[in-house]
Amino acid sequence: MTMLAELDVVLLSRIQFALTIMFHYLFPPLTIGMGVVIVYLEGMFLRTRDPLYEEAARFWTKIFAVNFAIGVATGIVMEFEFGTNWATYSRFVGDVFGSALAAEGIFAFFLESGFLAVLVFGWDKVSQGFHFFAALMVSLGSIFSSIWITVANSWQQTPAGHEIVPMLRDGEPWVINGEVIRRAEITDFWAMVFNPSTVHRLVHVWLGCFILGAAFVMSISAWYLLKNRHREFAERSFTGALLLATISSLAILVSGHKQAQNVYETQPAKLAAFEAHFQTGKGDLSLFGIPDADEETVHMNLAIPGGLGLLLFGDSEKEVIGLDKFRKEDRPPVALSYYSYHLMIAIGGFFIFATLLACWLRIRGRLFEHRWLLWVFVAAVVPAFLANEAGWVAAEVGRQPWIVYPPFEKSEEGTPQLNDNGQFIYDETQGLRTTEAVSQFISAGQVMGSIIMFAAIYMLLFVIWVYVLHQKITHGPEPVDPARSKIASGGAMEAATSWQQHRESLTNTQE
Repeated sequence: MTMLAELDVVLLSRIQFALTIMFHYLFPPLTIGMGVVIVYLEGMFLRTRDPLYEEAARFWTKIFAVNFAIGVATGIVMEFEFGTNWATYSRFVGDVFGSALAAEGIFAFFLESGFLAVLVFGWDKVSQGFHFFAALMVSLGSIFSSIWITVANSWQQTPAGHEIVPMLRDGEPWVINGEVIRRAEITDFWAMVFNPSTVHRLVHVWLGCFILGAAFVMSISAWYLLKNRHREFAERSFTGALLLATISSLAILVSGHKQAQNVYETQPAKLAAFEAHFQTGKGDLSLFGIPDADEETVHMNLAIPGGLGLLLFGDSEKEVIGLDKFRKEDRPPVALSYYSYHLMIAIGGFFIFATLLACWLRIRGRLFEHRWLLWVFVAAVVPAFLANEAGWVAAEVGRQPWIVYPPFEKSEEGTPQLNDNGQFIYDETQGLRTTEAVSQFISAGQVMGSIIMFAAIYMLLFVIWVYVLHQKITHGPEPVDPARSKIASGGAMEAATSWQQHRESLTNTQE
């Protein structure tokens, strides 16, 4: 008990939230990416009437449903954490997050879940055109959901469209321990939605989801090809997913570059931590190294001289703001920011190379002859998961020590003010430190107990997820009866007529 009392409640609460949200985030990007693949397959079936496309769409829909179910179950937990562990934070951002999360529920979750039943169970009950519409709505619903979640998180990074006001109790400011409780109140909804980082981050999130969904499909398809099972289905699925992965991998390179420029403009301390750029001056682009925050250097640094300035400004000699421009208590953790950021970029480079090579071989008709490359794609789903997780780790750790990022204090001319040491001064009345965001009424023992409980439950859910996926992948896709597909495409009257003919045929057979 003494040891638990000495543990940091803030650190434990951050570990708890990291555990739950990182496990949850295995599934939303997967469903977003797979949703696009399913829409493509159903659209191709409607255009070509090739039953193989329907066979593929049916199979991937089953996999999609499993991931969707686990994603919903694991996502509910975080909303409770806001109220238990992060009560002060919830009071501060409640007006902003309430609007965004309500919009997510109304415009996204209801749309996605409403049409999911048609997508999963409606194959032989609705027309093929309406089933395609259901697939499109489920895919759009998952994308809409990501919009509002990203809007809420982006507001934490670059707040806009609000003002900070005291929270009232009985018409008077609410005071706890001599401090007035503050909250953010929306003054311009659309300025909040389109805050300075929303669009950049949203595009990057979408592209990461598309890559993961495509990598997942390619992984299973490559496995079938290596085992010489369902070859035509696997080749068709792999080709469609490869197209999506290639386009997204190239696009995310451009998106990442634009987002890095946006981060430098809005959160220069974060980008300095990403690159372990300690001293303001010429910015070298670190490719690999071991950052040392205590000595303010990068050991074994492999860097491109002036590369950071060239990417940010198109000028390798341009001065780049370093961590020395920020007080030590205002700096993000450097090592974790650096490693997660560089891991994400390295995996992005791998996917660009692998998908372009695969496309070249596919055009030449030789892709499926190279078993070594198919094995690469079987395993490639793992780095795709890692890249999505690493990107969010970099974004959230790089925002520290703030849970809501404050602006710099400005002079009358609108330029950032510096202290006597030439360092930027944050206007802390407009933001919230992570250490001040945790509820004052929870203990370290309670948080530790919940971490152990969540770890056990999530381990069980992970085992169940892998087991169910293994069962469905082992079983493989089921051949589609062309006659049954024709019934579905003809609508209810044709289905009824066909069913009557089927009954008459059975009667004649019995006689």
